[in-house]
Amino acid sequence: MEFIQNFADKFYSTFIEENRWLYLADGLRTTLLITFFAVIFGMVLGFLIAIVRATHDKTGKFRFLNVLARIYLTVIRGTPVVVQLLIIYFVIFASVNIDKVFVAVLAFGLNSAAYVAEIVRSGIMSIDNGQFEAGMSLGLNYRKTMIQIILPQAFKNVLPALANEFIVLLKETSVSGYIALNDLTKGGDIIRSNTYEAFLPLIAVAVIYLIMVMILSALVTKLERRLGKSDRG
Repeated sequence: MEFIQNFADKFYSTFIEENRWLYLADGLRTTLLITFFAVIFGMVLGFLIAIVRATHDKTGKFRFLNVLARIYLTVIRGTPVVVQLLIIYFVIFASVNIDKVFVAVLAFGLNSAAYVAEIVRSGIMSIDNGQFEAGMSLGLNYRKTMIQIILPQAFKNVLPALANEFIVLLKETSVSGYIALNDLTKGGDIIRSNTYEAFLPLIAVAVIYLIMVMILSALVTKLERRLGKSDRG
């Protein structure tokens, strides 16, 4: 009984007293906002880079853009996302009064785009060349063949991998606090600094992330099953 009473007291002082749970609620809202827009930005940019690289591999076109894309992929994939976040905020936008959420969306979106690009490119390259030839025989040029025939198949093939990349992105946003952004992790840290109690707030942050990842993972599994059924059908 004493253990339960002590736990209840700590729970009250950690979350209920002075409405400290709002730090987690507001932080969760910020984390989801960053993740949502970073996913959109990363997906759009990643698809464009993938198309440039795949087109160069198949036709030899876009040589200069392909070189730029390879440099971008090497730099982004070869450096930690937290370092990229700090460079964008403290170096690139050092003299500009800019919204921190925008900076986080930009940093995480640019990072995610590099991985999305390689996932999508691998999907495009996995499509048999006979599909391109079939499109040409129907009177479609390369652009229309890519848009109408290749990309829909490639997207279907890599959709589970893309979904898993977005789960990774959600967890990566936990470093947003490095630019003093009040995300979910920062919310738990604020509670810890106010109460000098580390266990409950940090465990709460971990549990919230775990629940979100489990939900997204379940959706990915369900998606993979549906895609598998459609392929067998």
